[in-house]
Amino acid sequence: MTQQDTAAALQRALALSQEILAVAEAGDVHRVMNLDAERRRLLQSVRDAARSLDERELSVLRTIADMNAQSLGRMEHRFRATCRDMDMLAAGRRALRAYGNSRP
Repeated sequence: MTQQDTAAALQRALALSQEILAVAEAGDVHRVMNLDAERRRLLQSVRDAARSLDERELSVLRTIADMNAQSLGRMEHRFRATCRDMDMLAAGRRALRAYGNSRP
């Protein structure tokens, strides 16, 4: 892989990371998984190039890692919010069962 190929792969991976961040905010888990698989293939090809990366390329990798951490945080936040909503729904159903027949 030439340096231009590496730079292009890293830029595409960065663009995918930005898209993943936006999709994670929307909560589309399946799309995040598909985009992440594509990004992983690109990063694997860069790693397999077996040459040292220059400072600019390392900077792009750090940016990708930061965006990945943000995406994971957003997905975890949405997961926890969904869990809270499910807990509230279950509590409401229990209350309905307990008090539903005791109308005045």
